[in-house]
Amino acid sequence: MHHHGYTWIGEKTAFDNEALRRPPHPHPPPPPLPADPATQRLTERYREVVTAFTTTDLPPIQTAHWLLKPSTLVRGTWTQPEEAVEWLRLQLAEPPHGLNTNTDPASWETASVERLSWGGDISLGHYLGGTLFRSVALVTCSPNRTTPELRCPFG
Repeated sequence: MHHHGYTWIGEKTAFDNEALRRPPHPHPPPPPLPADPATQRLTERYREVVTAFTTTDLPPIQTAHWLLKPSTLVRGTWTQPEEAVEWLRLQLAEPPHGLNTNTDPASWETASVERLSWGGDISLGHYLGGTLFRSVALVTCSPNRTTPELRCPFG
């Protein structure tokens, strides 16, 4: 078992586009009817989701679905939960506007190590100012607890 780190910084409006943050349905919609604009829009939207989900760096709704994204989005890989949580701590302290929380760092770091140790994932997000949003995730791999059928992005 190991853990992959992912980060994303972008406009909150992009983050709020949930359709692009979900994997496409395994069955495409039926072919559009020529005289029906609604079915044509549905087909166009499905094509957009198929392309965008696997190519964009938008964080997925379900944290484990990061494993469906390209391996180029992995920001680090660790075999030890403590190392992964150290990376997470550094990400959250990084400018601009590191996460300012009233939580004792030792307590959330301990809880994070524990979660990764049993195969859980961690996903955090916060505003950087204005409409910029930062998402940081640690995903357990080989296997992932919630979706063990997902393969490691590196093979």
